[in-house]
Amino acid sequence: MDFGTGTTFDVISERGEFLGGVIAPGIQVSAASLVARTARLTRVDLAAPRSAIGRNTVEAMQSGLVFGTAGEVDGIVERIREELGAPAATVVATGGLAPVVIPHCRTVDRHEPFLTLEGLRLVHEHAGSADE
Repeated sequence: MDFGTGTTFDVISERGEFLGGVIAPGIQVSAASLVARTARLTRVDLAAPRSAIGRNTVEAMQSGLVFGTAGEVDGIVERIREELGAPAATVVATGGLAPVVIPHCRTVDRHEPFLTLEGLRLVHEHAGSADE
């Protein structure tokens, strides 16, 4: 999954085939929408609060954004694993906001911060070898 503008999930088979995916609003998009469409809420740092129950408006928003996104991730991953019949399917997270959310996820197995760049490198190498 990629924590970017959208939180996206790409489902890949054991043979490396793309099976489909999920696109959800990213945590920054959700935060911006909440602030833009609510009269009295202001921007907050995207960080986990000390507890799920916010003791003030900032902590309540942070809880909803960070823990809400983590819960969304876990719920979607559980559904995907169930559909695949693969309870041990590996979940890899990437994207700039992954470090904010994944410590609060129960289903993420690995964090690969440079996954997209690594993929581009492999495509480039493959394209270069095809020219030879």
